[in-house]
Amino acid sequence: MVDQAAVRQILEKEKQRLETELAELKKGAPPPDEWREGSPFGKREDEASETTERENRLALESRLIEQMGRVDHALQKLAEGTYGMCDLCNQPIPPERLEALPMARLCLKCKAAKDREARSRARR
Repeated sequence: MVDQAAVRQILEKEKQRLETELAELKKGAPPPDEWREGSPFGKREDEASETTERENRLALESRLIEQMGRVDHALQKLAEGTYGMCDLCNQPIPPERLEALPMARLCLKCKAAKDREARSRARR
């Protein structure tokens, strides 16, 4: 059995960490009106570096937001009393998996099937 109070504490701490990291990321980003893409005054190398930096920052921001969504989903499931149940088959997720990944949505069987399906679509 999973200690739900401990899980809630872990998830809330993770959510706070993600929110802090996202805020720091946004604080360090130049405003869009300061980006010099296409500027006739900047060198192409500088523009390429700025574009790459912006793309990396946006990718990281997207990952952080996605992770926050997973944490929020797990917290919602805790509140609803459905934490630890697979979102697809509604079977219990093994406690070992939840201990390793408290925001797990799927049991290993459903996760493996979903991964196979994604690889199959990627090959098409």
